[in-house]
Amino acid sequence: MLFLTNLKYQLFFISVLFFNSTINAQNGINAKIFYKHDKYLSSDKLEGRFPGTKGNNEAAAYIKKYYKKYGLKKFDNNFYQPFTLFVKEGINKMKSDSVSTQNVVGYLVGSDEKLKNEYIVIGAHYDHWGWGGQNSGSKKKEAFAIHNGADDNASGVSALLCILQELSNAKVKPKRSIIFISFSGEEEGLLGSKYFVSHLPVQKDAVRVMLNMDMVGRLNEEKQIYMGGAGTFPNGVELMKKLDEISTLNPVIHAGEVGGSDHVSFYKAGISAVGFHTGGHPQYHTPEDDIDLINIQGGALVAQYIYNALVAIANDPQQLYFINQD
Repeated sequence: MLFLTNLKYQLFFISVLFFNSTINAQNGINAKIFYKHDKYLSSDKLEGRFPGTKGNNEAAAYIKKYYKKYGLKKFDNNFYQPFTLFVKEGINKMKSDSVSTQNVVGYLVGSDEKLKNEYIVIGAHYDHWGWGGQNSGSKKKEAFAIHNGADDNASGVSALLCILQELSNAKVKPKRSIIFISFSGEEEGLLGSKYFVSHLPVQKDAVRVMLNMDMVGRLNEEKQIYMGGAGTFPNGVELMKKLDEISTLNPVIHAGEVGGSDHVSFYKAGISAVGFHTGGHPQYHTPEDDIDLINIQGGALVAQYIYNALVAIANDPQQLYFINQD
């Protein structure tokens, strides 16, 4: 019985590799499109996308535009999930205050009559530190300057939108439904993802896996993509290793070590969660995290790898359930 199960799983992987290889040959995520998204989201115009500001709202509107363009459906007739957060005095040149912001959420209906009632979530936060300042997470609190966050996390949102576009072009949609979400309030303590997990638009037990992208724009010369939490769902580590066979990346795969970004909110709620990133750098949380340092080709390769993982998980015929890695 175990042999037959493993054989079935291996055959599934072979079909996934063939399916995704065909997609890569025909289309593939475009580095120019990745660059276009990152350039806009990390522009001075948006002033660091701090929650409650015009720049944060304009970033949300930009994401919403592409959700609509590529055919995502709304929950409760709205792509926005509004919530409030408290801002400490001195951050972004503000006095202490509660501000309104929003997650941007939409979904793609799965193609399988049964599995479409299960959901895979893929997300990335779009907020950053604005102008920095006292009590902020800036590494240069003494200098009021725009923290554009080209890597943290315009890169993750760029990957999210590229993946969405690629899915919209696919002739065969994934079997499970997919929720796309861009979180606000991540920098203040994963507030957007915590709010989403506490106010899910679907039943919690229908959410099977969450994939999160935070800082995926600085692929190094070794082409290493790091991930934590691959062991939080069945055969997750094996899947990520198999996907390496159709990628030029060198994945560094951890079954546990879930990390510290928005996927942690899901993991703590008992939902399988994987976080992807390309590593830290000296420009992290400084005004120097700009578009000219982004590895555009690398960002597209990372987005393609995660796209392949998303499709494979969404099409996986086996039961997906949470595996605690603590």
